[in-house]
Amino acid sequence: MVKRAGVGFYIFLIIFVFLVMFPFIWVFLTSIKPQGEIFSSFQWFSSNMTLDNYASALETRPLLMYMLNSFVVATLTTIISIIVASFTAYAVTRLPIRFKGLILGLVLAASMFPQIAVLSPIFNFVTDAGLRNSYLGLVIPYITISLPLAIWILSTFFIKIPLALEESAKLDGATPFQTFRKIIFPLAAPGVFTTAILVFIAAWNEYLFALTINTDDRWRTIPVGISFYQSQYTVPWGDITAATVIVTIPIVVLVLLFQRRIVAGLTSGSVKE
Repeated sequence: MVKRAGVGFYIFLIIFVFLVMFPFIWVFLTSIKPQGEIFSSFQWFSSNMTLDNYASALETRPLLMYMLNSFVVATLTTIISIIVASFTAYAVTRLPIRFKGLILGLVLAASMFPQIAVLSPIFNFVTDAGLRNSYLGLVIPYITISLPLAIWILSTFFIKIPLALEESAKLDGATPFQTFRKIIFPLAAPGVFTTAILVFIAAWNEYLFALTINTDDRWRTIPVGISFYQSQYTVPWGDITAATVIVTIPIVVLVLLFQRRIVAGLTSGSVKE
């Protein structure tokens, strides 16, 4: 018999959800307030709700161009990272390779480097290669950051697939690549999809490399572009909150569309049978 949750649980759940969502709720409510009311009083709702902040956010700065730049960079980073990480994770978990533990240890160590520690050499490399103010100039460092983590996550999914399936494919004459493409990769699809979502969101939100490498306004991404709304004398919080709401919508839609696959990937292998 399944025991139903009590009233206390639902009260706790409501408080928890409110605390988690409070920053987003406050940003949205601020974005629909007139500029004069944002700091004049502490009120949740305004009696003069307006969309002027959204119009100003789109007119003041090229927000849509920032979103396009972020989308292209995040998509390229995700595709390349997942392809390379899939082959690498398959090799170190399923193929007879020596020093697997050492390889995964080095990969894990690389993922621990703070961004500021590798910023200088990557900046020099991108500058010498003539890739500043370009999509590729950001995709390369983003792959450097996301690839170790993607390899580790995919390794945990690949290693849970029964070895008997792979041996059966070998008995049927399948090559290692055919086994990976037709057996391993489809079975690990939830984990691959979850990893891709995490890599995409990380690339979408990255700030430090985008600020340093792409200094031309035409190549700026969303996090950097929003920071340039403020000037030397003013901080237009109405425009900034409106821009924040606009750029958050694609990520929210993406997560809602694929929430089942994300949950399936995160919980894959958690139940022992």
